Amino acid sequence: MSNTKLRGRGAQFNPGNRFEKLSIEEFKPDELDYFAEEEDEKKIPTQFFSDESKSVIAKNDSYDVGFEYSFNPYRGCEHGCIYCYARPSHEFLGFSSGTDFESKIMIKKDAPKLLEAEFKKKSYKPDFIMFSGNTDCYQPVERQLRITRETLKVCLKYRNPVSIITKNALIQRDMDILKEMAELNLVSVCLSITTLSKDLARKMEPRTSLPEKRLQTIEKFAKENIPVGVNIAPVIPGLNDEEIPAILKEAASRGAVFAGHIMLRLPYAVKDLFLQWLKKEFPDRESKIINKIREMRDGKLNEYEFGTRFSAKGELAETIHTLFELSSKKYGLNNKKIILRKDLFRKSADQIELF
Repeated sequence: MSNTKLRGRGAQFNPGNRFEKLSIEEFKPDELDYFAEEEDEKKIPTQFFSDESKSVIAKNDSYDVGFEYSFNPYRGCEHGCIYCYARPSHEFLGFSSGTDFESKIMIKKDAPKLLEAEFKKKSYKPDFIMFSGNTDCYQPVERQLRITRETLKVCLKYRNPVSIITKNALIQRDMDILKEMAELNLVSVCLSITTLSKDLARKMEPRTSLPEKRLQTIEKFAKENIPVGVNIAPVIPGLNDEEIPAILKEAASRGAVFAGHIMLRLPYAVKDLFLQWLKKEFPDRESKIINKIREMRDGKLNEYEFGTRFSAKGELAETIHTLFELSSKKYGLNNKKIILRKDLFRKSADQIELF
């Protein structure tokens, strides 16, 4: 493993894939030119591949996730968050959880049409859809491709409710659509903020919007009466847990009305990536942070048990949860539950034409 730091990347190496490699279909050169970014100074350029999936809605059966449907226009995420629990999903594509996850991005270019086809099915039951459940729907390439924007138009057309979570201020671009959806009580927006420190954010999540930009986004959405909140995810004991009150205070002062938090998870290769990152970026705090993680995971670095995988357990975990709850109450967060409307859904083209 090289000691040279890869610019603009969270992961610094590619751990092995636990599955056999699969074949993938690349974009043609003329398609690549359409959304290629300036990569001259970067050690690893971002590559984009065509995802020919025939469905864009993932159905979730895990009771502790909080939503049934999720929509992911991209696989892999250029934000490069070192802690991302979704990294191992890239191994199903024949890639690695490491630098591949943030530099080899699969594009579902037909996502809007595919979602509309789902809405037209007799079997579809209206429910809110999470944008996104696995990777960020507003990662950098969305600026050019506008897949998320076009899909939101489909949701508005059919009056299907949506919840969005992102670390990117790019979501402000779609304020016009989201404002119209909010007037019908069809949308809520959540900005994920892990730290208020610009330096820590750049180390931990290199291509996300800076924390202040995310706070400004909360403020702008609140002023437009779009329900907006904050999610502190992940909480890393010994690194950002002490920031919980400050993050909630700042978010509430900008107009956030709800808040959530999730404890750090290190599934599969994410464990190796995170430990290598921790050793390189915080050698003086490495042992302390690792011990605290183990304290909340029965001596392990990760667990897969439903009900505790997101919240952890033990005295330290309870202390963190209490800190979150007391701070949320102090700053007036979570006083009212956001319930989106499902009864406005338009099932047929005839209904849509009437309006």
